[in-house]
Amino acid sequence: MTWCQTTGPILMTTDPIGGVWNYALDLCRELGKHTIEIKLASMGRRLHPSERAQVGQMAHVELFESDFKLEWMDFPWDDVAAAGDWLGDLAARCAPSLTHLNQFSHGALDWGVPCLVVGHSCVYSWFQAVKGRLPGAPWQQYQRMVSRGLSGADRVTAPSQWMLSALERDYGRFAAAKPIYNGRDSTSFVPRIKEDFILTSGRLWDEAKNIAVLSSAAAELDWPIFAAGEIFGPHGEGPGLKNLQLLGRLATADLGRWMGRAAVYVLPAYYEPFGLSILEAALAGCALVLGDIASLREIWQDAALFVPPDDAERIAAALTLLISNAPLRKALACKARQRALEFTPERSAHAYLALYQEMLSTPRSKNLPSKAVLSNCEGRAQP
Repeated sequence: MTWCQTTGPILMTTDPIGGVWNYALDLCRELGKHTIEIKLASMGRRLHPSERAQVGQMAHVELFESDFKLEWMDFPWDDVAAAGDWLGDLAARCAPSLTHLNQFSHGALDWGVPCLVVGHSCVYSWFQAVKGRLPGAPWQQYQRMVSRGLSGADRVTAPSQWMLSALERDYGRFAAAKPIYNGRDSTSFVPRIKEDFILTSGRLWDEAKNIAVLSSAAAELDWPIFAAGEIFGPHGEGPGLKNLQLLGRLATADLGRWMGRAAVYVLPAYYEPFGLSILEAALAGCALVLGDIASLREIWQDAALFVPPDDAERIAAALTLLISNAPLRKALACKARQRALEFTPERSAHAYLALYQEMLSTPRSKNLPSKAVLSNCEGRAQP
């Protein structure tokens, strides 16, 4: 599929807070192979020098950096409105052919070109998965803004059918496209000689990842559990992680080496709409032990052991089984890697290209809301 030479650039948003960053970079790399120019607008916080360097390696990507708050952060709505103005100015200067938004609210703006919104995660589905309830009244403004962004977009997709269905359940109907599974560049995630330890990774402070339960499980195991990732969240929150060997935040290459050496990767998540870290571990040849949730069942099918996220004893039992049964461990690792190799950046980019082309060829008849809907809103802290 060839991008028309007369077609303008894509304006894409991203943020460096979680997996959206790696998702966006992998997609940008692949789109560059189709001679597509990307204007990449980053929000959430200022980038680290290493993150700027990652973008600098791609000649077809021009980076625009900001620290506007994201929708789920404390009192974000003035920033969300200001970010809308900033993005509008960028669009006026860059004349994109299409906007690809990896946040929700700005889908409500009238871009004048087709607008795609990708829903990677959201507060309402997070609350229901992690807390077992809907968020309270202070989050109603968030729901309104997300609903407007979704309904204003020309198309909406997500990295799993589960996530797409959750968005429709919590925010009403919108122009849904088929889900597009994420891909991951396997270069940094290759199997090595396996050693007798277990690895987990991600935002260790995030209740959704449920890393704290591993503290109890680890006490019952003959192998150590190493945990890579940021321990404390934006507001200093963090779980007690006794019995785990903490590695801190690792660069991609360093994390890849740890995954390559780990025999088992465990993530007993309550909430994981796709799970790029799991994909990385599977590429690196780890056997997988995962939280038994619908999204991870959708992605990994029979290529993992699934455990109840809230049951430390059963998590420990699954890990003990793999520690004691080398043939099963190796067979499961092989199956996980075979499954992981299906989730390539090339396949993901091809699906996005097909969706872009469909959007560009479809007449636009929506009467979209104006920027006014992004202003004069109350704020609220993240979950």
